[in-house]
Amino acid sequence: MTTYQPDAETVATQTLSSNEVVDKLLQEATGVNYVEVIQTVISSMAQEDSAMVSQTEVGHLWKFKYGSVEVFVQLTGSTDDDTLTVWSSVLGLPAKDELQLMRKLLEMNGAETFEARFAIVNDRVVVISSRTVAELSPGEVSRTITIVATIADNNDELLQEQFGQ
Repeated sequence: MTTYQPDAETVATQTLSSNEVVDKLLQEATGVNYVEVIQTVISSMAQEDSAMVSQTEVGHLWKFKYGSVEVFVQLTGSTDDDTLTVWSSVLGLPAKDELQLMRKLLEMNGAETFEARFAIVNDRVVVISSRTVAELSPGEVSRTITIVATIADNNDELLQEQFGQ
């Protein structure tokens, strides 16, 4: 008679939360732990221990201060269909001369924002970048967070001075 002997790795995994199990399986399959990569990037950029993270059933959400802006990073999960989204608010709306503001933002989107873009979310002008996790490398995670934070920090005060109310 053969008795079943559970694999030690399987037993250890059973004590993890469902998010941790998915993260662990993805890391084993791809060699990339996105949560660790994001935390490493944020720790290298965040000012004055400003980084905070929350974990819910829909993923992880980080917030940190970079220069004069707050940057948010959301990872919805670790499957190919999940997303990494990074954003930072640069200006509240309504604004002065919104027609000129929209023209300026569109011109900047075409020439200066790389993989990020300016957008309007909840009556705020934001710098945002979003993509699926499919084939996402640690370098792309770092680049995305860095681009959004840098563009937001480089433009928030100028946009507020020129178009803020």
